[in-house]
Amino acid sequence: MIAKKKWSELSSRNRRLLAVVGVVEVVLLAAALFDIKRRPAEQIKGPKWMWRSLAFVNIVGPLAYFAFGRRRHEAIR
Repeated sequence: MIAKKKWSELSSRNRRLLAVVGVVEVVLLAAALFDIKRRPAEQIKGPKWMWRSLAFVNIVGPLAYFAFGRRRHEAIR
């Protein structure tokens, strides 16, 4: 079993890495929630409540929304 380390026991490199990952996660969550709120339901694949809930699943939820949850606009010819 892997022993848990306290924040003070981590190297400064690992602390910075965790801080950056945390900031990225929060920014992605905020961006996904903002996009879900402002985008009309017709432009989202599936119900908005589902994507709002999935957005809270670490980094995977917001990335899944941006990759699969939004409908692509048709190119105007």
